[in-house]
Amino acid sequence: MEIIDLENTLKNNEAVMVYFSGNDCGVCQVLKPKIEVLFNDKFPKVKQIYISAEEFRQSAAQCNVLSIPTLLVYFEGKEFLRESRLISVPGVEGKISRTYELFFN
Repeated sequence: MEIIDLENTLKNNEAVMVYFSGNDCGVCQVLKPKIEVLFNDKFPKVKQIYISAEEFRQSAAQCNVLSIPTLLVYFEGKEFLRESRLISVPGVEGKISRTYELFFN
């Protein structure tokens, strides 16, 4: 996904989750399915985008991603949450739950 596509996605969706990872990153590969399950089950109205930071370096740079994995969550185009490296799935759920409920209910 190019930078322009990412910018348009943020503009055209109320909530977006962007997960930057790498093919050779073991933590990234283990964490990705857990993040997918979390967002599918708990936050289904959040658009999910998965980007390889290695393939799309310009997009990673545009989002100031300095390490992988990095998880970004946006509400109304504004960054709400940024988690990098040691990402706790229950921690992410706790940080997003209240805002998600207020935003969509």
